[in-house]
Amino acid sequence: MREYKTQMEAARIGIVTPEMKKVAAKERRTEEEIRNWVALGQVAIPANAAHKSLDPNGIGRMLKTKINVNLGVSRDVKDYDVEMEKVMSAVNLGAEAIMDLSSHGNTQPFRRKLTAECPAMIGTVPVYDSVIHYQRDLGELTAKDFIDVVRLHAEDGVDFVTLHCGITKKTIEEIKAGKRKMNIVSRGGSLVFAWMSMTGNENPFYEYYDEILDICREHDVTISLGDACRPGCLSDATDSCQIGELLRLGELTQRAWEKDVQVMVEGPGHVPMDQIAANMKIQETICKGAPFYVLGPLVTDIAPGYDHITAAIGGAMAAMSGAAFLCYVTPAEHLALPNVDDVRTGIIASKIAAHAADIAKGIPGAREQDDRMAEARRKLDWDAQFNEALDPETARSIRDSRAPEDDHSDTCSMCGKFCAVRSMNKALAGENIDIL
Repeated sequence: MREYKTQMEAARIGIVTPEMKKVAAKERRTEEEIRNWVALGQVAIPANAAHKSLDPNGIGRMLKTKINVNLGVSRDVKDYDVEMEKVMSAVNLGAEAIMDLSSHGNTQPFRRKLTAECPAMIGTVPVYDSVIHYQRDLGELTAKDFIDVVRLHAEDGVDFVTLHCGITKKTIEEIKAGKRKMNIVSRGGSLVFAWMSMTGNENPFYEYYDEILDICREHDVTISLGDACRPGCLSDATDSCQIGELLRLGELTQRAWEKDVQVMVEGPGHVPMDQIAANMKIQETICKGAPFYVLGPLVTDIAPGYDHITAAIGGAMAAMSGAAFLCYVTPAEHLALPNVDDVRTGIIASKIAAHAADIAKGIPGAREQDDRMAEARRKLDWDAQFNEALDPETARSIRDSRAPEDDHSDTCSMCGKFCAVRSMNKALAGENIDIL
């Protein structure tokens, strides 16, 4: 039996865990740096002891930006085999976390399959599962029902849970009296809001937070403090509802740390580009450097079908300004459950955003791949270029499908013999440059 309950407890008593050692090696940081950041709460290593197949990763602004992929079935799209195909595709493309957001059927076998077989961190939103698990409608559930589902997910090996603890009965009055265009767009947040409205009771995730912390401590589950009031459109960004909830999340972060429970804080949402850096700074200040986990943020509201692009723009800016964890967004955002191709496209867009931010932040080793790509391009070494590409399959497919008519292995169909790189290589080598 290990000497500690959580990664944070281990870090605080001076123990470098096996998970910390793996994270240090991946991040090119010392084991002592990782241990210290975990002790301070500035790095989280979500690692439920029951998740035996986990390949652990650290989440923190001083580490490489990590990517989460949302998956799961719904009433209209309910093929778990397809979801598992998405999972394996996501892992192969380099996603560090999978969130199972299933909202239909018997969810436990799929959740247990994930924690038994998937090396990525596994997250869930227990409030989604409450209605499904008990097969009772929202207003018929009790506070105890919600807490028991948190316990169930922890026992199943989930590494982190999103809990919308920061909205209270006071939030109901704020929303009713406010002038938000989109009200609450968080699915979990809206369920908690609706339950409070129907029952007249306080948010169970807030009222029984200490009991939840005890569950998370027992199983070393990281709490991802959900932002129920995240803006769902540019008009609602950085308003009093969002910031008021963030203030409560700062308090809840401190309470979790007092019990050695790791915390991430979730953030917006839809945010204009000029407000992104300020949002990151406000969170860092209020939540004392706890890792920030953002959805996007999406920098415009008018791009359905292309929201993976709007999110990648915002995600790069957010990560450069301190966000540690990006939730991917697919072309299907706002429109439908993403299919396998949507998942792939969303992951690549988020990986580009994360990588660009890591270069800007000076993360150790972040630019090495880019430098190798530059060398391969200078040499017109196509295989080497594909090896360095974030998506080698697509890069190779595009080149092969549009190859030059002549057998010019050193050029592409864009420039042919007018290729600047080819001309410079020949000129510097003292060779004749043939164009015609």
